[in-house]
Amino acid sequence: MPTPYVSVLIDTFNHERFIEQAIQSVLAQNFPASDREIVVVDDGSTDRTPEILRKFEPHIRVLRKQNGGQASAFNAGIPECSGQIVTFLDGDDWWAPDKLKHVVATMAGERSLGLVGHGIITVFEDGTQRVENLREGFTFQANEMPGALLFRCRCTFLGTSRMTIRRTLLQQIGKIPEQIHVQADEYLYTLAAVRMLARVLPEALTFYRLHTDNGFIISTGDPQKLRRKQKSLQALVQTLPLRLAEFGMNSQVRDALLAYTRACAEQLRLSLEGGWPWETFRTEKTLYQVEHPDASLSYRLLKSLLLSASLLVPPASYYKVRQSLAQNRLYRRLRQRWLPFPVMPHIRSQERKLP
Repeated sequence: MPTPYVSVLIDTFNHERFIEQAIQSVLAQNFPASDREIVVVDDGSTDRTPEILRKFEPHIRVLRKQNGGQASAFNAGIPECSGQIVTFLDGDDWWAPDKLKHVVATMAGERSLGLVGHGIITVFEDGTQRVENLREGFTFQANEMPGALLFRCRCTFLGTSRMTIRRTLLQQIGKIPEQIHVQADEYLYTLAAVRMLARVLPEALTFYRLHTDNGFIISTGDPQKLRRKQKSLQALVQTLPLRLAEFGMNSQVRDALLAYTRACAEQLRLSLEGGWPWETFRTEKTLYQVEHPDASLSYRLLKSLLLSASLLVPPASYYKVRQSLAQNRLYRRLRQRWLPFPVMPHIRSQERKLP
């Protein structure tokens, strides 16, 4: 059998409601089946996922393992991929029909590229879809300060179901620390963007599904899930600096590159374990500055004034109140009307409701 040009690596755990759509979206690609393989890592599912996967054999190759999280699933699956490039898909997401055609053509056309990402369509449980993509594509490398600053505000376009990485680059990165149960994709795309050029395509080619069991977006307040995510973020901020130093990156650029991840880890620590109110203020201000680097000075001053409320209460109480407000539909509408987020000029965002 000839070696495929691209390997599709799907990681899944208890995705019986979604995995069929994910696989069908790969099989339906307008891309030659002879040029791709599909490797599915079942991370110890206990629902009907294994039964559903058997329906697709021999079109897919299934690797079944004990549950260990996303990093362990990637570590099991990546060495089994034989394609020159590896493109990733979470078992609860799915692709647009021309996803492979776009990313493979981009990789094939420029050998200096090591990583390709693209826009995203977020699908909410009520059927609403939010299309978010760049107004135009761009190419960068995160090994120096300008690229690091670009990376940290646009890496949302490089997550699991969006990222495509050369297999040789994955071999250079090596195994992912397995304590990173969620967001192991961040470990990969951070090191890949530092090591080689990355390109983000303007097209939205992935449907990213938000649901109650989603490991990245924690909306239920489940302490167990929150602690698992906190530990994963903490593992990222402990292991990534060491690898970046191995790649010759200076400490100032490392700090800029990882500022957002550190702040997210600190935010979860404060909400779960408590701390000092000034830590809440500092953390939230850092997150805001990274997420909205183009906000005007007047808007930043207004945001700092609003954040001053965090100095008056313990961190755990602050985040508990904020979570309650975030789940209040009236509050969200009022906030969007009177204090909308500043527009990010490089991103185009549009919401639509399915019929």
